[in-house]
Amino acid sequence: MTGWEVATFDSLDAIPVGDGVVWRPIRRRFEIGAFGTNAYTSEGIGKHVIEEHDELGAGAGGHQELYVVVRGRATFTIDGQALDAPAGTLVYVRNPALKRSAIAEEEDTVVLAVGGEPGSAYEVAPWEFSFGAMPALTTGKYDEAIELLEEGLVEHPGNASLLYNLACAESLSGRTAEAIEHLRAALPGNPKYQERAKVDPDFDPIRHEPGFPD
Repeated sequence: MTGWEVATFDSLDAIPVGDGVVWRPIRRRFEIGAFGTNAYTSEGIGKHVIEEHDELGAGAGGHQELYVVVRGRATFTIDGQALDAPAGTLVYVRNPALKRSAIAEEEDTVVLAVGGEPGSAYEVAPWEFSFGAMPALTTGKYDEAIELLEEGLVEHPGNASLLYNLACAESLSGRTAEAIEHLRAALPGNPKYQERAKVDPDFDPIRHEPGFPD
């Protein structure tokens, strides 16, 4: 490997991650260890290009984030305030607790995101392991997804988001006991998962098994 590499946004992997968002991994593509950076596109006009989230959730990294609209146009909503963001707009979210999202207003909108936790050395956030496992989950390669999620738990022991997603993959792969164990471990870390697990189809194969959370 040389000391530098080149890629284009369109050459990056395109991984749908829900709510219309398509993740374009940059940090993982270049194996960047110093900072977090990724690109996002959308499944179409009116769809999310940045999903609604804050940086305090179970899968988040507590990051301050800078978003750059590279091409197209988006409408950001930051802490309830809407912002028109044509190409060339920079949106900096200083407070990790603020909810933020963005909707694509033009085809082929691309948003670049750069983030990090103030005062701390960079660590890959839990959500990146979950997003990275999605292609394997959606194509039935459950062992591959499980391996990646377990790798995330080595970096973030006890993380509720990773435990929940691992339980989903194990349920679908027929690993009933492991799925129930990891789901039960995930629930105290994020109360929202209690409601989500009630209707999550990933748990249909184990929902009536002994030990499944009530």
